[in-house]
Amino acid sequence: MRNFQVVLGVLFGVLVFLFLDYALPSRNTVRITNTYNKLTDLGWNKIFYASPDTGTVQNAQGLRDIRFIDTVRPNGKPLVYRNEDTGTIWPPYFKYDSSNLHAVAGDLKSSAEAPRWVSVTSYGWRISPLSIFPNAISMRPVAGPGDHPLNWPAMAILGVIGALLFLIWRMWNQFRERSIDPALARADRAIDRVDDRLDSARDRVVAESRQARGRFSGWVDSWRGKPRR
Repeated sequence: MRNFQVVLGVLFGVLVFLFLDYALPSRNTVRITNTYNKLTDLGWNKIFYASPDTGTVQNAQGLRDIRFIDTVRPNGKPLVYRNEDTGTIWPPYFKYDSSNLHAVAGDLKSSAEAPRWVSVTSYGWRISPLSIFPNAISMRPVAGPGDHPLNWPAMAILGVIGALLFLIWRMWNQFRERSIDPALARADRAIDRVDDRLDSARDRVVAESRQARGRFSGWVDSWRGKPRR
């Protein structure tokens, strides 16, 4: 049972980590190389794309018109973003300006000979075999490839989550001290009293049984002509 609880705890921790890693904003310094729209056929991976309620355009064949932003990292590795509104649907970034962001991204395009570096804030994962892309939220120019602005939004969210967890922990401890622990103590005392009564009853039954056996033995001996002890 103990091992089962440990496994459940580890699985829960992994799920929480993956959830936060996907939903929290991240920042990457990149160079924008291209911006374009593409009709994309979404299958099971549509859970990683915006909800149709956000106003995304989808034709009769089920192909969705999605904006993409091609970028290159300082180490030369590509990183492709999608650019979709989130609306009030999860995650709650309240993004409604994907058109404006696409225009800004197009204006910040540059070449390897004359690079312009940009810090892009996004959420989500880039998994190439599954055609999953992070969603760009905002961007702003930075001085160079080594400039990495502090990711204060993620830090603030983690701080709020930590404060809420601490508050819940404190409330649980107070509830346990005021309600659960006294109830357990009362239950322990009640169990002890029951045990004492059972022990007394058992001792009384044993004593009475011995007395009854003694009287019965005396009665049998009287019939045999033996003097009573």
